[in-house]
Amino acid sequence: MAKVAIVTGGGSGLGQATAVRLAQQGVNISIVDVSEKGGNETVDLVKEAGADAIFIQADVSKAEEVKNYVDRTVEAFGTIDYFFNNAGISGSGGYYLDTDIKEIEQIVGINLLGALYGVRYVAEVMIKNGGGSIVNTSSSAGVIGQDSVVTYSATKHGIVGLTKSLVAEYAKDGLRVNAVAPGPTETPMVKAFYEANPKMKENATGGIPQKRLGTPEEVAELVTFLLTSNADYINGEVIRIDGGFTNTK
Repeated sequence: MAKVAIVTGGGSGLGQATAVRLAQQGVNISIVDVSEKGGNETVDLVKEAGADAIFIQADVSKAEEVKNYVDRTVEAFGTIDYFFNNAGISGSGGYYLDTDIKEIEQIVGINLLGALYGVRYVAEVMIKNGGGSIVNTSSSAGVIGQDSVVTYSATKHGIVGLTKSLVAEYAKDGLRVNAVAPGPTETPMVKAFYEANPKMKENATGGIPQKRLGTPEEVAELVTFLLTSNADYINGEVIRIDGGFTNTK
């Protein structure tokens, strides 16, 4: 019987690349995104790769919409084996004291509350069915401090705590929870951020020992490995994938 995954932020970037990689392994997928266009594009790519997929539109900062995507996945596929808890936004890139309160609330709502709500409802299904695997998306800004992304960094540090603490509570129930911490990666979100803040791209690339940005496909390969049984004894880890960026900090 085919495995089943939920991928949030699945309409582009890391989510889309991971959905395609999972589909290549025969995994059926619920694609969750606020963008109907991007979500349906990923559904088509998953089906082209030979797996089944549905699109569920959701604002992950709203608990009722998170519960809905979990319930609809179970209705469509019967269970949830894998969860890539990935939806997130970066913010405007301004210094913290210049940041509007509404922007702070939006970043926290999507990046942190959205992740908390996701594991709340997904883990409930997984444990009931004997276990499952979750990968949360943190960031290089979740393992070191970085300027111009204070709120974003705070949420991504929160993802690290979420990952480790869930394992402390529920590993005994068959739950595996890991996190990836990508450095600057060629996703639409990062490209838009750097277009608005070109000096930061120059600084970031110059600070990466490999002298290039990562690709969504490289991150997807790591996420897929962590989600599947190939990584069955890896639990509670936060794995950096950043070309050595945070290793030099």
